[in-house]
Amino acid sequence: MSQNPKWKILVTDTAWPSVEPEANVLARINGELTLAKTGAEDELLSLVPTADAILTCWKQVPASVIRAGRKLKVIGRYGIGVDNIAVDEATQCGILVTNVPAYCLDEVSDHAMALILACARKICQYNSGVHAGDWEISSGKPVFRLRGQTLGIIGFGKIGQALAPKAQAFGMHVLVYDPYIDVEMAEKHLAKKAELDMLLMEADYVSIHTPLTQTTRGLIDARRLRLMKSTAFIINTARGAIVDQAALVKSLKERWIAGAALDVLDPERIPPGHPLLGLPNVIVTPHMAFYSEESVRDLEIQAAENVGQVLSGRRPAFIVNPEVLKLSRWANLR
Repeated sequence: MSQNPKWKILVTDTAWPSVEPEANVLARINGELTLAKTGAEDELLSLVPTADAILTCWKQVPASVIRAGRKLKVIGRYGIGVDNIAVDEATQCGILVTNVPAYCLDEVSDHAMALILACARKICQYNSGVHAGDWEISSGKPVFRLRGQTLGIIGFGKIGQALAPKAQAFGMHVLVYDPYIDVEMAEKHLAKKAELDMLLMEADYVSIHTPLTQTTRGLIDARRLRLMKSTAFIINTARGAIVDQAALVKSLKERWIAGAALDVLDPERIPPGHPLLGLPNVIVTPHMAFYSEESVRDLEIQAAENVGQVLSGRRPAFIVNPEVLKLSRWANLR
């Protein structure tokens, strides 16, 4: 690393032990990483005044931190969703926000399919039973054949589109809800477009792949959970807050639905003793659907490349708030 770096990049947090890949990328433009110890707001406020850029994984980048970053040009997200970044504030301050929307398509769609299969075949329930000495098949009944059942996909972006053919390979019919696609787009993927309530009523499995926004927060509430079949399962590998968690607990306890498989929760880490953790019809994984050794390396490199491109005067591949480009400070971005 250069003794006199031209650019300083503040890293709020990571989910991996080494930042060598992004350090190597940013060294090409004479950039230097500063790693926050806790990523707490007070620490970020003390570090951000000298930063030209931020790279963030899961820590919050609130408006206060953005306003304190008087030199900030870009905030790069390690990942797809940007709900942990005050994007509106960044836009008002003329700061570009970037993300990596296509780095873990295989991993998340594989994980969603694995959760569907685990629910369908009662894998976790039977495994726990055998470990406890219960070898009776009846303990997991009923189990239904997957072929011929219907998967409802909420949010038909890149990950939803990657999941559809995997489910179809098992003989499943696919319904999709996404207000931003048309009928032809769904049909291109051998799926059928449906309104959300109709999808919930018809699907045997519902898999969520929409981003968390003000519109989608609490999208799956008590009313919509009651629309689902009593034999249906809900799978969430997107964001926990898309589902009303209290309503979900009630629906599972009272058997409005058959079960849930969740890689994301609200809050991200629920405490021991939380009702969801004691229910036999719930599978929980620790927000790791994105993970493989390959996807993490891709993520580190692509997130760093986005930031490096902005700092070196080039337009990054993925911009969350492109309206910022209208400002005069970005007139020479090539």
